[in-house]
Amino acid sequence: MTFSIVARQGTAFGVAVASKFLSVGALVPAAEVGVGAVATQAWANVAYRPQGMAMLRSGVGPAGVVAALLAADEGRAHRQLGVVGPAGDGVTCTGAECLPWAGGAAGDGYAIQGNILTGPEVVRDMEAVWLASARLPFADRLVAALAAGDAAGGDARGRQSAALYVVDPGRGVGGWGDTAYDLRVDDHPEPVAELRRLLAVHEVLHGVSDPAELLPLEGELAAEVRELLGGLGYDSLDRWAGVENLEGRLAEGRIDPLVLDHLRTASRPDVVQRARS
Repeated sequence: MTFSIVARQGTAFGVAVASKFLSVGALVPAAEVGVGAVATQAWANVAYRPQGMAMLRSGVGPAGVVAALLAADEGRAHRQLGVVGPAGDGVTCTGAECLPWAGGAAGDGYAIQGNILTGPEVVRDMEAVWLASARLPFADRLVAALAAGDAAGGDARGRQSAALYVVDPGRGVGGWGDTAYDLRVDDHPEPVAELRRLLAVHEVLHGVSDPAELLPLEGELAAEVRELLGGLGYDSLDRWAGVENLEGRLAEGRIDPLVLDHLRTASRPDVVQRARS
């Protein structure tokens, strides 16, 4: 009752998943830096997550992980899972008793799988988008593949939840930790579209500025920024940015165009009026 992609790109591992099921992100994905990623679904055995990660951590390859998990599980015919390790192909497996349509596809650094789908086109389109989008940032690429599956029909029962989980060394918020993305849409009529919106918000608040795009904070631009801040009741860009959760995009003597756009939008009379009412 779920479709997902488990993948590797550079030093990052991640899972994107959607389902007609409440809070799918709480059950399906697992990933660890330098180790790999796992998705467990259908009649999900959540023990596959710690067990699978432990085997990957010990050096067992994805095929060996899948074989070992299934061999020890009497309910294996009802399970579906995807596993990716630090190198080589991902592996996907669909139990014989998973409800149709059910199946998957795998290749170098990825595994895609789904059950109770509208048809094989869901997996096919996810794989096509994944393979065609290598230049995208990893999180965007995962969500693009998920969106392709959703557009192809996705879960035959409808839509409810979606999630994105990505780990990458030192890419946590503010540079702390390895969890680069942990976004969940637990109950929504269009969960994949909402997940995409959250990803865009995450980029605004926690993304890293491109040094080449920073604007010198001087002359007319500096005067405009001081005026906008004053109109909002702030005496410094640092204070305002901290309140708006944009402090990670501050640069000495320069301003990120994204921060400038946000400041200009916040200073519009209609926005200020709403904030005061």
